[in-house]
Amino acid sequence: MTKIKLCGLSRFCDIEAANELMPDYIGFVFAAKSKRYISPQKAAELKCRLESQIKAVGVFVNETPEQIAELLNKGIIDIAQLHGDEDEDYIWHLRELTDKPIIKAFRIETAVDTLKAEQSTADYVLLDSGAGTGTVFDWNLIKTIKRPYFLAGGLSLHNVENAVKILHPYAVDVSSGIETNGIKDKTKMAAFINAVRKEDRL
Repeated sequence: MTKIKLCGLSRFCDIEAANELMPDYIGFVFAAKSKRYISPQKAAELKCRLESQIKAVGVFVNETPEQIAELLNKGIIDIAQLHGDEDEDYIWHLRELTDKPIIKAFRIETAVDTLKAEQSTADYVLLDSGAGTGTVFDWNLIKTIKRPYFLAGGLSLHNVENAVKILHPYAVDVSSGIETNGIKDKTKMAAFINAVRKEDRL
């Protein structure tokens, strides 16, 4: 069964929708330049209302390991997603500070990028077209990858069935594809999840 991550949640109504739809993961964005940024305090308030079965992922871009570890160890988030220039030394240092899982995001533009993702020591890798660009990359570049991965980049209810059918990713990750005018749309959230589940049942 393909796991589902709904990313960029920022309002209490987003959490209520997630609790009803029950994705496997939701994402809080802590990158200050993102339009979906929320503060750690806001994330803590939202996490208190999140169903315990749903894992909260914190999305970071070149944040200090200490800040990430603090949010993990306090239980404000369950998993860290590194979306910047964090290297293997950074991951090693973060592991010294916390035992929580780490997702490392990779921008896939060439076969070399896929190889780097495959060799990462992170618990999971996320394969994307860029930092929240909302566009699809060339899926042919990842067809030979051996390790489980989160697939991101331009996914929507219109193409996620095909993605699951062709690639069989460990998880699919969506943000802009479940929004209307930059705001999370419960109808689109439900349709996206239904599309994934439909393909899983085939």
